[in-house]
Amino acid sequence: MKRAFLSNGKPQKIDTLLMLNTFKILAVTLLGLYLALGLLIYLLQERLIFLPEDLSSDFAYSFDADFDEHFITMDDGAIINALHFTQSQSKGLIVYFHGNAGNLARWGEVVYPFVELGYEVFIVDYRGYGKSSGKRTQKRMLSDADAIYNYAGQLESEENIILFGRSLGSAFASHLAGKNNPKKLILETPFYSLKDVAKDVIPIYPTRYLLKYNFKNYVSLKTCQVPISIFHGTDDEVVDYSSGKRLFESVSDKEAQFFTIEGGHHNDLSSFPSYWESMRTVLEYE
Repeated sequence: MKRAFLSNGKPQKIDTLLMLNTFKILAVTLLGLYLALGLLIYLLQERLIFLPEDLSSDFAYSFDADFDEHFITMDDGAIINALHFTQSQSKGLIVYFHGNAGNLARWGEVVYPFVELGYEVFIVDYRGYGKSSGKRTQKRMLSDADAIYNYAGQLESEENIILFGRSLGSAFASHLAGKNNPKKLILETPFYSLKDVAKDVIPIYPTRYLLKYNFKNYVSLKTCQVPISIFHGTDDEVVDYSSGKRLFESVSDKEAQFFTIEGGHHNDLSSFPSYWESMRTVLEYE
């Protein structure tokens, strides 16, 4: 073992070279792990963002409300499956973009309360969800939203269409509200941008470079000219309350309102009476 001596001649057991080599090995190992995990996140991000559940093409939906099933063909040949919950006397049509998990077998039940309030609801499954097909990219999904809106316009006049975006769906509803003139826009648990959400989940990574999908609701809403209503729970564990609040602040110069659901999480806002009290007001229910 190498020895170093102090000025008083006493030996000091120090192996500086060994310490430096150990530090270098540790630093290189940590950097390698950091880069490897970053690459894994980049490659697997679709599985983290989108949580679809498939349905067989012959699956028969069953709901306690009148509905029609639709199939919309996109420009690239992808098929988008949709459900249209109908009314004999309708207060308007809600075009509903759902969250990132499941399929229409589940989401069809989620929209029951809006049907009970007298509204028709047109809700779709994204590419790769349920019976819908097609390869996903951000550009294609936004283009799908345009086609869906045009299709809905054949069912109801634009002045009677309400856009509704929940969580991931807020990206498509905001996109459409920024370039069309529906009656109003409702967003539930929306994000400022997808990068904003990713920063909370993986704060040690430069998410702007990792994300292939970075829906920017705050950009879409810059050109929105219709009333905006945002609902967010204070205890949201998926999209932080601050992200929804930040989105609202970005449109504070517009006709916008923000509804705070105290104690609300990401998937339970509809269980709060305050949510429905505010929602009925927004929908101008009589």
